[in-house]
Amino acid sequence: LAMEQRGLDSLRTAAADAEAGAGIRLDVVHFAPPVTAPGKIVAIGVNYRAHAEETASVPSTSPLMFAKFPTSIIGHRAPIRWDPRLTGQVDYEAELGVVIGRRARRVSPEAALSYVFGYTCINDVSARDLQARDGQWVRAKSLDTFCPMGPVVVTADEIPDPQALDIACYLNGDQVQHASTGDMLFTVAALIAACSEAFTLEPGDIIATGTPSGIGAARTPQRFLGVGDEVVVEIDGVGRLQNTCVPDPMA
Repeated sequence: LAMEQRGLDSLRTAAADAEAGAGIRLDVVHFAPPVTAPGKIVAIGVNYRAHAEETASVPSTSPLMFAKFPTSIIGHRAPIRWDPRLTGQVDYEAELGVVIGRRARRVSPEAALSYVFGYTCINDVSARDLQARDGQWVRAKSLDTFCPMGPVVVTADEIPDPQALDIACYLNGDQVQHASTGDMLFTVAALIAACSEAFTLEPGDIIATGTPSGIGAARTPQRFLGVGDEVVVEIDGVGRLQNTCVPDPMA
């Protein structure tokens, strides 16, 4: 009974705060990742023509898919860390993330968006030296903390057209990437259809839809992340994801 009474008291307090317009300061909130344990993170490579050009890649006739491990996920304002003995070429990639809301298998592009729960900001952090050395991308893309995500998931009803969003990345306040999601080679709907043709998408699965041009590895001189750098991914209507690079305490 005492526990029930405490619960009722808490509800009354919350209701009173809501009625009074009391809020929570976001600058003191700890943000967990909006999706903590997805079954799959399907990432898409070379999905903006300008990015294909800057990396001297030939655009594919079908989406280039690879995986990131769920253990790479961190939330808004969580630190990005890496062992400098493992990689010295850590790069940023601003991306629109798609969170699947219901089981999808062999869905059509026309029906694909009805399977979306919502959208979020993703930074597909990448170790370029490992990417080049390994010949495939899993390790380079899946180091711990290499998938910042958030701050929240914006539900699909709030984003009527995922191909009409401005996306940008800022490094220490400098804009280093900027594009429209309308520049994607494969739309969100096309990506969902293509993924579901190959494998089953489950609720909570995430598709990272590819990054625009402006990555650090393609710049002259190259611009990789270092300790103390602040990276921001910003997508209109979706949010602003900020993370800072810090030393790896295990290095």
